[in-house]
Amino acid sequence: MSKKVLVTGAAGFIGSHLAERLVRDGHSVKALVRYNSAGRRGWLDTVPQEIASEIEFFDGDIRDSFYVKESMKDVAVVYNLAALIAIPYSYHAPNSYVETNISGALNVVHAARENGNVRVIQMSTSEVYGTAQYVPIDEKHPLKGQSPYSASKIGADQIALSFYYAFHTPVTVARPFNTFGPRQSLRAVIPSIIVQLLKGDGNLDLGNIKATRDFNYVGYTTEMLTKIADCDATIGETVNIGTGLEISIEDTAKLAGEILGKPVKLKIDPERLRPEDSEVYRLCGDSSKLFSLIGGKMPADPVADFKRELKTTIEWFSRPENLSHYDGAGYRL
Repeated sequence: MSKKVLVTGAAGFIGSHLAERLVRDGHSVKALVRYNSAGRRGWLDTVPQEIASEIEFFDGDIRDSFYVKESMKDVAVVYNLAALIAIPYSYHAPNSYVETNISGALNVVHAARENGNVRVIQMSTSEVYGTAQYVPIDEKHPLKGQSPYSASKIGADQIALSFYYAFHTPVTVARPFNTFGPRQSLRAVIPSIIVQLLKGDGNLDLGNIKATRDFNYVGYTTEMLTKIADCDATIGETVNIGTGLEISIEDTAKLAGEILGKPVKLKIDPERLRPEDSEVYRLCGDSSKLFSLIGGKMPADPVADFKRELKTTIEWFSRPENLSHYDGAGYRL
């Protein structure tokens, strides 16, 4: 059914894909994007005009409680994707993460309550689990804030859920593992690998190449977010979004090289390493709870899916009009 929805953080990587998907699905979409004097709306400036023209833009800031409340008027669902997400930058500016991620989440759930208990999908991250104590990681896994970023997301999740427990605000915490795909910034490892391969000679500067991740294609992540919002059984719950495939950064880089037909030489760049006790060495998600609530099954062949989706992502980055958005392949804080 068509709904009026709000996407915060809509200018970003996942947010822009989600807003575009919601428009294509026939929903009336509001997009809260961070104000800037140039009037730029991030990746939403690149979507087809027939999509952008259907979006109602609100240029503001998730940290402004008044503006958040205004942007949420008359909506049925809010997807709260507004966040600071770069882990290395959180070591330098932790207070910014508290203000944006925790206070921002508080503004969203408070506005949801004030506007008549708007349905809230609070975007979390698998980083809240820290290095896996067991795999696959289910929602009962202990939380461990190994970086200021992950600690702020733990706080944001708990703030959101507290409004469900205290005021019956219909909140779901959606916890995706490592999303990748077109439009992602170079602060993430897969775009960094791809752009270095496209612009270089096959020599890759990376961080901890032995660390493993459960990579989720952005189309899969956004599909699960919409299914969560459509399912009342997920209200009051925390649900993982993962594939169950655990792959190392090293093997991911080699696979990207195979797809591009380029030899790969890996080099550890100390600047890209996290502090030792802050490194998350293993992430692999168990999404059985999600599918038990929304129906359906986990991906049947995540290996084949990952290879196909990585190829799709490489093809997007390879197009000159897209690669032009990435000025070099250097390290991004």
